[in-house]
Amino acid sequence: MSQASGPPPASNLLELTISELSAAIKRTVEDTFGHVRVRGEVGRVSRPGSGHVYLDLKDDRAVLSAVIWKGVVPGLKIKPEQGLEVIVTGRLTTFPGQSRYQIVIEQMEPAGVGALMALLEERKKKLGAEGLFAPERKKPLPFLPDVIGVVTSPSGAVIRDILHRLNDRFPRHVLIWPVRVQGEQSAGEVAAAIEGFNKLEPGGPVPRPDLLIVARGGGSIEDLWSFNEENVVRAAAASRIPLISAVGHETDTTLIDYAADRRAPTPTAAAEMAVPVRAELQAQVMERAQRLFRAQTRILEQGRAQVEGLARGLPRLQDLFALPEQRLDHASERLTRSLMSAVAAKEALFHKTEGRLTGKLIEMRLLEGTRRTADMSQRLQNAETRRLEDLRRKLDQTGRLLESFSYKNVLGRGFALVRDGEGKPVRGSAGLSSGVPLELEFAGDDRLGVIVAGEGAAPKVKKAPAQKKSPPKKPEPKKPEQGSLL
Repeated sequence: MSQASGPPPASNLLELTISELSAAIKRTVEDTFGHVRVRGEVGRVSRPGSGHVYLDLKDDRAVLSAVIWKGVVPGLKIKPEQGLEVIVTGRLTTFPGQSRYQIVIEQMEPAGVGALMALLEERKKKLGAEGLFAPERKKPLPFLPDVIGVVTSPSGAVIRDILHRLNDRFPRHVLIWPVRVQGEQSAGEVAAAIEGFNKLEPGGPVPRPDLLIVARGGGSIEDLWSFNEENVVRAAAASRIPLISAVGHETDTTLIDYAADRRAPTPTAAAEMAVPVRAELQAQVMERAQRLFRAQTRILEQGRAQVEGLARGLPRLQDLFALPEQRLDHASERLTRSLMSAVAAKEALFHKTEGRLTGKLIEMRLLEGTRRTADMSQRLQNAETRRLEDLRRKLDQTGRLLESFSYKNVLGRGFALVRDGEGKPVRGSAGLSSGVPLELEFAGDDRLGVIVAGEGAAPKVKKAPAQKKSPPKKPEPKKPEQGSLL
């Protein structure tokens, strides 16, 4: 007989939720791998706006997720970049949201100088292919800049060495843009400082530098790595202000050295490149002034000797003027004789004319002129009298004509002039209504006020007030007739 199969026996395992299982795994991983040191190649790198950095560490067989919290990022010796082989120190933990484990990085360093050098060589080829290191892009340094901008750390021996060397050689106005010269944020600050100096306007409140110096003391390749970053190299290459790179010691080489217009082996050497020695310039000026004075003295001496040599070949001064003076004497004698002859001829003509002139002829001409003047005066007076009589006669005729046209003559024949209340003459009864006041003027300036009555009614007569007669004007005195001026 076959035995029927039944349900499996109940398990005695404890049931866990997903969260409980994830928390248990997290504790196990963190307790077992609380502090680890891992070597690998940097793969994908992500920098979101939160400030954290997410990346992958890989080798030829596995990939490990990693995170760098934003508080740790500024203290890293190098910045994580894809392809860079690094050694990181941190602790393992899990990320329950995606069921994965990751390492929280606390320290990062390159896995040997070879890895950094390989990355540096690759970046150098890339930027060189873009023409950032081309010699034709280099700008000449100004002979004597008025303002020098220095990009470096405000503390340390570098800035003191630069200022001390500038004061020894030729003191200049120095602007310092303080930056961090090491760490994660160093590259961004150096690039921003170079761009900031270039954005200053000439003549503004902050003077625009004529020369820039980017300086840092010596150190390992990790310490100097900020000056190998692309943003720093591109900012140096794009600078419109001539730039001197003085990063590290003479044996240290960074990519900014290739992009700069001039590389200085040390910060002190950069100060020496920036300005000449004032004492040497003064000595050169004095030496050249002396050479100029000696040259001028030689030129004057040579000119004097040449003039003296030419003077010896010239004739004597008295010989040059002897012949012209003789010609002048002969001309003077001829001129004197000619003037005497002309004066004698004029005197003879004068005496001849004097004999023909007598006083009787002049008296006759004066009498004739007086007679003619008297005659013309009399004629002018007669003409003026006739003209005045004609004008008086025309004026009388015009007055009589004007008087004949006056309406007062008509009033003298028994007529009257009717005026309205405004004093205007009334030429007919049209438009007059009962009760309108009128004024009648008779001969002799006699006036009478009346009021218009209705049709068929007798006019109402109102005696006009007697007008005051103006006193008779005094006759103007008769102007005396104008007498003759002759």
